[in-house]
Amino acid sequence: MSKTHFGFKSVEETEKAGKVAEVFHSVAQKYDVMNDLMSGGLHRVWKHFTLTTSGVRPGDKVLDIAGGTGDLARGWAKRVGKSGEVWLTDINSSMLTVGRDRLLDQGLMLPVSLADAEKLPFPDNYFDAVSVAFGLRNMTHKDAALKEMCRVLKPGGKLFVLEFSKVWKPLSPFYDFYSFKALPVMGKLVAGDADSYQYLAESIRMHPDQETLKQMMLDAGFGRVDYHNMTGGVVALHKGVKF
Repeated sequence: MSKTHFGFKSVEETEKAGKVAEVFHSVAQKYDVMNDLMSGGLHRVWKHFTLTTSGVRPGDKVLDIAGGTGDLARGWAKRVGKSGEVWLTDINSSMLTVGRDRLLDQGLMLPVSLADAEKLPFPDNYFDAVSVAFGLRNMTHKDAALKEMCRVLKPGGKLFVLEFSKVWKPLSPFYDFYSFKALPVMGKLVAGDADSYQYLAESIRMHPDQETLKQMMLDAGFGRVDYHNMTGGVVALHKGVKF
């Protein structure tokens, strides 16, 4: 049996998806509150930057993978307008339900799909843009997921990967203290779940750094990949173009 990582632990590949699912079933209802607390609201700035630098236009078709509570999907819907199409997908039913309900509360009825990023239920060359925000690091086979994202994009289409990355070295001691000491305590107090936020901190450390992810995207079939560091490398936005 092949092994993979779940945070700092080594688990069977077949177990990882279930363990990640448990984390997100647990935190779904408090996800947005915790995001605001953990990032000091910066996650909204990072997502806004992704949307405003995307080049997505009215009439475009956009797929949001691991879309969670729907922040990016809502932003894409505003950009593509009534002539466009935005799909909200997530592998986790609890997160997808929260996201769908939030969008409905805001008057947006978008198509939603319970979908595994490693086996996307969409045709080849269909979307103008694909986004995945803070979801890639939880996937068992990132290379397979990236190839699927490339497959469903039209030639000239773009993939946007917004993800935690390797922080600027002088910030590391402070970031480590915050991640491993403060985050689990916040998770316990606010979401009643310290373990899921311990996993979050660990999963960030196990995620490929900026250059490694860039190479993985090139290997998956993207013709050009650039990235932009934000907040001292706490987060990076990778943009891949399908040729």
